[in-house]
Amino acid sequence: MARNILYSRGNIPVFRVILLLLLLLLPHSSTSSRHDYHDALRKCILFFEGQRSGKLPPDQRVRWRRDSGLHDGATAGLDLTGGYYDAGDNVKFGFPMAFTTTLLSWSIIDFGKTMGPELRNAVKAVKWGSDYLLKVTAIPDVVYVQVGDAFSDHNCWERPEDMDTLRTAYKIDRAHPGSDVAGETAAALAAASIVFRSRDPAYSRLLLNRAVRVFEFADRHRGAYSASLHSAVCPFYCDVNGYQDELLWGAAWLHKASRRRQYREYIVKNEVVLKAGDTINEFGWDNKHAGINVLISKEVLSGRADYFESFKQNADEFICSLLPGISHPQVQYSPGGLIFKAGGSNMQHVTSLSFLLLAYSNYLSHSNKIVPCGETSASPALLKQLAKRQVDYILGDNPLRMSYMVGYGPRYPQRIHHRGSSLPSVQAHPAHIGCKAGSRYFLSPNPNPNMLVGAVVGGPNSSDAFPDSRPYFQESEPTTYINAPLVGLLSFFSAHP
Repeated sequence: MARNILYSRGNIPVFRVILLLLLLLLPHSSTSSRHDYHDALRKCILFFEGQRSGKLPPDQRVRWRRDSGLHDGATAGLDLTGGYYDAGDNVKFGFPMAFTTTLLSWSIIDFGKTMGPELRNAVKAVKWGSDYLLKVTAIPDVVYVQVGDAFSDHNCWERPEDMDTLRTAYKIDRAHPGSDVAGETAAALAAASIVFRSRDPAYSRLLLNRAVRVFEFADRHRGAYSASLHSAVCPFYCDVNGYQDELLWGAAWLHKASRRRQYREYIVKNEVVLKAGDTINEFGWDNKHAGINVLISKEVLSGRADYFESFKQNADEFICSLLPGISHPQVQYSPGGLIFKAGGSNMQHVTSLSFLLLAYSNYLSHSNKIVPCGETSASPALLKQLAKRQVDYILGDNPLRMSYMVGYGPRYPQRIHHRGSSLPSVQAHPAHIGCKAGSRYFLSPNPNPNMLVGAVVGGPNSSDAFPDSRPYFQESEPTTYINAPLVGLLSFFSAHP
């Protein structure tokens, strides 16, 4: 069994696990209390307003941005305006946008009660995403999964307000399936329906009904969208992991949102077929396995769903794989204590895995349970400490004494890989800046003229080094799916510092 291999890797003595945990946690305990988590939360949510596409509302707070992408969808005869730019470019990628909306919703569902006045802004951030997802799913058995040609966009360095690159609208349908992005879109719509259940019941019902329809399409017409649209979505947001996890993920959120027996039965019936036990320590826009197991485990821990027990076992394995000292090839820590996974934009792993640590710790606390990990165990308090350590690293408790959130703390990234932030604003430079005319701003050693407050960048490398330089996009580019789970984390720690 994989579980036994994981627990017994090297037969690590319990004292060594405890020692490594102490080394990871204690050096920073005296400094972490200085953080203003509520200020960080406010900025973390504000970031999403800087990523907005479409017609900006009167209450837009990031004032250096202007309307953009106002003709999106025109090539298909549709209105596909709105939504978010995923990162530092001007393409609207549906897969990570849907995941962002799901995680923003989950942040509110689990931690909204401690957001205070920022709850209103967090709900607006969800709605900006869910409104767009309703547009791209308006036609039955069709989902528009991308607006913008990524190759022409990435060949230019220009403001979203100046975009003159191709705004092709790409879709999946019955003949060209995409169960991955459709499954994630169904999850996002279902999760958002919970957010609006009491705030706007009619809108909540619209979201849930659409989620049901989109999930049926995803399940009935199976396939990966990167097979159907390979030349458009790869290598940017290629589905490497397969679409099976998104089907389970979508069903899990529909079960949570609707309480319909059909989704419970779907999960139980398809657990093995859709590989619920695979890659249990992965969670992000492409791989939902750890998230599925944690989300479903809440019902097991509350004593309501013994038929989901195997998901809790998977979730326990996931938790154990993150404990420092229990060596796992896919989860490592930098010398400074940051979770590190191979590949680009490491902070996406830091925030998403830390979110699951915190969510699971709450579920354990409410049921008075701990996680057994071979010769040791993980208490809810320990999981909270581990998650908090990651958040504190992001906010400045790291070897460079640098915050990786723009605008937070005395020292933070100045040259982030972000077109709108690095080019002069429309107000400062009303004239059009063309595709290649922006290159000098990209290559400039000067700080970005527009501060994208709250943006969390990809972060340092495995040795805690960080090049504050635009060309190093894996380290210096922010993304919506880095910030989305961080909203929940900061909300909790603002009330429980």
